[in-house]
Amino acid sequence: MFYFCSMTRNVHLVWFRRDLRVHDHAALAAAVASGAPVLPLYIFERDFWALPEHSRRQFDFLMDSLTELDDALTERGARLIVRRGDALDVLADLHRRHGIEAIHMHEDSGLPWTRARDRAVRRWAVQAGISLREQARPGIIRGLGAQADWASQWAEAMSTPRIRAPETIRAATQAAGPWPIAEDFCLGPEDCNDRQKGGRTAGVELLRSFVAGRGRRYQQETDQPALADVSGSRLSPHLAFGTVSVREAWQAAVRARAAYVQDGDQTFAASLAAFLERLEGRARAIQAFEDRPLPQTGSSEDLRPEAAPGDPRLAAWIEGRTGFPLIDAGMRALRQTGWLNDRMRAMLIGFAAYQLWMDWRLPAEKLAALCTDFDPGIHYPQVIAQAGLKGRRAPAIRNPVRLSQQLDPDGAFIRRWVPELAALPDAHIHAPWDAPKADLAAAGVIFGQTYPMRMVDHVAAAREARERIAQVRQPGRVAPPPAPRQSGPRETRQADLPFRKTRPKGIRRTGKAPVQLSFDLGLSGAAPETRPV
Repeated sequence: MFYFCSMTRNVHLVWFRRDLRVHDHAALAAAVASGAPVLPLYIFERDFWALPEHSRRQFDFLMDSLTELDDALTERGARLIVRRGDALDVLADLHRRHGIEAIHMHEDSGLPWTRARDRAVRRWAVQAGISLREQARPGIIRGLGAQADWASQWAEAMSTPRIRAPETIRAATQAAGPWPIAEDFCLGPEDCNDRQKGGRTAGVELLRSFVAGRGRRYQQETDQPALADVSGSRLSPHLAFGTVSVREAWQAAVRARAAYVQDGDQTFAASLAAFLERLEGRARAIQAFEDRPLPQTGSSEDLRPEAAPGDPRLAAWIEGRTGFPLIDAGMRALRQTGWLNDRMRAMLIGFAAYQLWMDWRLPAEKLAALCTDFDPGIHYPQVIAQAGLKGRRAPAIRNPVRLSQQLDPDGAFIRRWVPELAALPDAHIHAPWDAPKADLAAAGVIFGQTYPMRMVDHVAAAREARERIAQVRQPGRVAPPPAPRQSGPRETRQADLPFRKTRPKGIRRTGKAPVQLSFDLGLSGAAPETRPV
């Protein structure tokens, strides 16, 4: 346990949440600039980790990241103070001990529980006479009016110079505190063998390798699940936990793109332009979630019956045994690695919403828990869009077989994650129920034994879903009797329709490797870091 030597008063507390870095960190910079003693804090909240969207893989990534954050703070004269408990209780206790003058933190467009917690903290701070200084995340504007020009504000935020990490921090006096373990929150054993490593070092290295060469075919390959894990940036968990800021990623891509344009490498330049568009789209989704949180249960946007936790359809879907090869491959990959490209995630949600006709909430929670990079502002807008909620544009009901042929044409991804189908020829691996008996026998495929029968006739199920949605949106329309949803031997072809311990053991720096790296790719075209004014 780490102790400082004496008690201090009038502390400026920095509450770290989804911003686990010292670089480009407005809240930390403001606290240091105050000249007051600074108390860097992370709170482990039991109720937060009890939410169904949260999981062991996310906790483990968080611990990697907090360890490096603690290293970075230590090098600057402070330590990360770790507390476990209700946020209000923790803050009130620290206020009694130190006399907190100000709390610095970044705004968070989180789940309803998170928003309620933050409202309670704001009320408490007012009553306690504490200045609560919430910093906007770059490009996300709280209280944005309907007529506001979001795109211009986003562009300005991205081109603003990054905030340089403080060289020294005047630390408040406080025990650093014990670090919890996953078992303290009943998160179970490690269940994600190929999880990405957390921490600033891993995030910066991913950014470097992406703009330096790995992302050259990003534009062509980001939708293909067999290739996206290499050509994609893989920054999503680092952006979700804030080990790398979105402004850092944006400026690195802008600088690299300018260099490739100058060199005449139009392929790489186009890929980085596509990546920049994705960053903007990501921010737009978070902004929409900030403006319009999740609809409440029982609202007019509920089109489907809620699935029970023990629903066999839900179990088959989440375990990757629906009988649809690309659906199963995607879910198995997500379970093993904690990551899947966004096109595949959309397909999984669309299949649950339309072909299986399940209410979106429980599948969304189950999927979120499998994602190391879960961010409410990214996950839920995509779920809501894919589920085609009432009042939105016409639903894009995708044909999972046609998508499989488009996204994994040679079946490489399916063969990797559904090895029981690996010996099938390319022509039949996307729809094995249509394969000749001789091919099935040669490949050792026995439906119901080596591989499941498909759960539904996906064409008939999609047709039924369209009719049900039309009936809800056009109350006077009489829907025809629903088509049977059981699987048959063949289907009518149809075109694809519109889409306690101290610090955790084993996590240490080795040698003199830098922690909480900044980055400078030696390229021109983006604003440099700057000290806060």
